[in-house]
Amino acid sequence: MANSAQLIIVASDGTLNADVENGVQSPDDWQPLPGALEAVARLNQAGWRVVVVTNQPGLGRGLFGVDTLHAIHTRMHRLVGEAGGRIEAVFFCPHSPTEACNCRKPRPGLALGVAERYGIPLQGVPMVGDSLEDIQAAVAAGCTPHLVLSGMAGSGAAPGGVLPAGWPEGVAVHRDLAAFADVLLAATPPPAAVS
Repeated sequence: MANSAQLIIVASDGTLNADVENGVQSPDDWQPLPGALEAVARLNQAGWRVVVVTNQPGLGRGLFGVDTLHAIHTRMHRLVGEAGGRIEAVFFCPHSPTEACNCRKPRPGLALGVAERYGIPLQGVPMVGDSLEDIQAAVAAGCTPHLVLSGMAGSGAAPGGVLPAGWPEGVAVHRDLAAFADVLLAATPPPAAVS
């Protein structure tokens, strides 16, 4: 069983990898954002476990199949590994935006799945994303929300700036995943090792 302080939940598009028009639909479309893979490695080296949560509406719309999604994630795992890091797991919503599921962000289903799999409470678990939907999912799941401005869905606020009306309160704002890692690693002692 994991300690909740050891886990970080990260969105993919706009946070780990470049947010492309119409979404990532092939392994070649998955391009890491500058410094993101190294940020995962630094977090891992400090004892943090990183889990990815991602909406994949292309599956629900029939734009690509599960085999293609696995190939995309294989590329992600390989590139993160080459940077010295590791993604523990990927939780994805396969539904289109018109389907009434509980897993598609801004709903909390993906994060709740992480909690169930790891047997942890989500209170205090950092959840990092680049969109209002990511932040709403974090809040709904009880995570600590962190916004990065590295994706197309960014709010336009400067780090430490005021978010637009309608955003949840208490959201920490960072330039990108590397800046989030800088703040987290400077502010917290490394998590205790699990025996």
